[in-house]
Amino acid sequence: MSQALDGGCACGRIRFEAVIDSDDAYLCHCRMCQRASGNVSLAMVGIAQAAVCWTTEPDWYRSSPIARRPFCSACGTSLGFRCDTDTDKMDLTVAAFDDPSRFKPTSHFGVESMHERWLETAGLPRTRSDEYQRLVDRWTQATGVMPE
Repeated sequence: MSQALDGGCACGRIRFEAVIDSDDAYLCHCRMCQRASGNVSLAMVGIAQAAVCWTTEPDWYRSSPIARRPFCSACGTSLGFRCDTDTDKMDLTVAAFDDPSRFKPTSHFGVESMHERWLETAGLPRTRSDEYQRLVDRWTQATGVMPE
């Protein structure tokens, strides 16, 4: 069932609404996505370009001779990926959605650059942000409250 979901960048300058037809997402491990995100992979949702309505037009970075990436030049948030030609699709980053919890990874792409040791992390120790007292103290001192 189609559902309109909101999202945007970290500072709130760039906002979008996207009509989503599926909960399916994927992890892209290609070197372009690794470098664009500064991470070992990038969680993405494939969507029709026409299904995305930008409330504020993002900045666009030419990341290769064949594609551009929407981002916010104020806070640096990576928002997606779009080929220049031959497609009516694009990808949005899962984390850019206000509530990314509905999406589930269903595949990997760009596996030639996959860092296998970062895939299975379920057994690693876990710490909640609100349990790390130094972080709580910093937020409380700066704003009076720990963010959600």
